[in-house]
Amino acid sequence: MKLRHARAIAVFGIAVLALTGARGSHGGGCDNSSSGSSSSSSSGGSHSDNDSDSNATSGGSLPGGGSGADKAARDVTIDKCAYDAATKQLTAKITVKNDGALDYDYSVTMKFTGAGATAATAVKTGIAVTAGSSVSTELTTPYPGTGDGSEYTKCEVSRASRI
Repeated sequence: MKLRHARAIAVFGIAVLALTGARGSHGGGCDNSSSGSSSSSSSGGSHSDNDSDSNATSGGSLPGGGSGADKAARDVTIDKCAYDAATKQLTAKITVKNDGALDYDYSVTMKFTGAGATAATAVKTGIAVTAGSSVSTELTTPYPGTGDGSEYTKCEVSRASRI
């Protein structure tokens, strides 16, 4: 009888160890927001890294995570940000690339910032991009300063969505 109890305890211990080991290897799923890179698990669980980065600058694109807004943001590439002295506007030239199988209308919000600059925002909606193509467009907003615009050194996509 003691041998039977010992076997039962051993089987129970192995089962607990197996379950604990699976959880440690992300088998039950995880949400790791402190990781800077994504990984996948071969144990069939789900894994989500919240590593979206909104620090796109001139000539860059915005990487994103897994939500629809992040996917739309990844479709946007910033070609150039500048101050247009003739129109007294802050401008951002962007390219929106739709690699999907469906046509989309995009809405993009750009944020202009810099040392000592008042943050300015430009919004453009209804940017129609057919499936498998790209469209270049320009977003503008009035220059809120009194100088030459040189205080604005950075622009970034603060929001993008498919509508």
